[in-house]
Amino acid sequence: MNIAVLGAGNGGCAVAADMSLRGHDVTLIKTSNYLHNENFQYLLKNNGKISLIENEICKTTFIKNVTTDLSLLSNSEVIIVYIQTKYHEALIKKIIPYLRSNQILLFNPGYISTAIALKHDIPKDVIIAEAESSFIDCRISAPGIVKVSFRNKNNPLGIFPHSKKEKAIKILNKIGFPFSYLSSVIEAGLHNPNLIVHTVGAIMSIPRIEKTHGDYVMYHEVFTPSVWNILEKLDEEKMNVLEKLGFERLPYVEACKARNSPQDTRSAKEVFMWYASLPTAVPGPTVVDSRYISEDVPQGLVMLESLGLYLNVSTPITTSLIEIASAVLKRDLRNEGRTIKTLGEDNIKIILNDNQ
Repeated sequence: MNIAVLGAGNGGCAVAADMSLRGHDVTLIKTSNYLHNENFQYLLKNNGKISLIENEICKTTFIKNVTTDLSLLSNSEVIIVYIQTKYHEALIKKIIPYLRSNQILLFNPGYISTAIALKHDIPKDVIIAEAESSFIDCRISAPGIVKVSFRNKNNPLGIFPHSKKEKAIKILNKIGFPFSYLSSVIEAGLHNPNLIVHTVGAIMSIPRIEKTHGDYVMYHEVFTPSVWNILEKLDEEKMNVLEKLGFERLPYVEACKARNSPQDTRSAKEVFMWYASLPTAVPGPTVVDSRYISEDVPQGLVMLESLGLYLNVSTPITTSLIEIASAVLKRDLRNEGRTIKTLGEDNIKIILNDNQ
């Protein structure tokens, strides 16, 4: 298959390498000069040579195309967006001229980026997919080398429009990742685990980040019983919104288990704690103003709060976390965030009606 990956960061490089190892023709497109420039220059100079290290086994492959040329998107059957969600809207505007009928545009993850695509009149025959979570947890450890810490056993996706779901499934299943399929992209957006675990984890460990200058691992240290109580209250608000929208009340830990270890006989919370204690867990966040807060609060929590207001669902924990994060960073994160207004009320209604 011809597959394009938009975003040459940790996840984008890992997925591009993984799909290249599976025999796909992959085009990796860097969309900005913000991060990982040294790695990208290495890939350019070495014909896309990249190595994945997983379980102490190193596999090397060559990504077919490494570029900044967005026009190459026109050749791809599937386009996977692997950049921070706060940059999705700007990217969507840039890529619309290069999209064609029956392509699949997959946001990984999305936070209901489908609504933004509709807002900017994405071509009607383009199929949109949204993932709950990155397929592979990893970090670029050196130029041309990506170290894998964990990969999901299951990757739930939402598909829009529903009428093209079966067609999308046939195409996506050829990629090789273990996918399952949700009833809506809205479910995928609200089950983004970063909405829950990144926000609570990073906000509650701000003193630890500053004291150690980032020399710690959030997943190892922060989820004490008291902090877990906050997480569960936030998760309850998310489920109240899901229920009001007509979707199943699925707790964060159950969604986590379904992705990470669906066959495990332990409880969902035990599976999360096992996952959080893995020695391969990514260190950090290393600074307070990291994507754990600057992305997941405005793109995730602000969106959840806005949906709650729209649906008349109370979200006091969500609101409190937004206020704390805004005070810490000395800026109003609501001004940077996704809301019913920025997503478009009509676009949300189109997605919900499509699901019926």
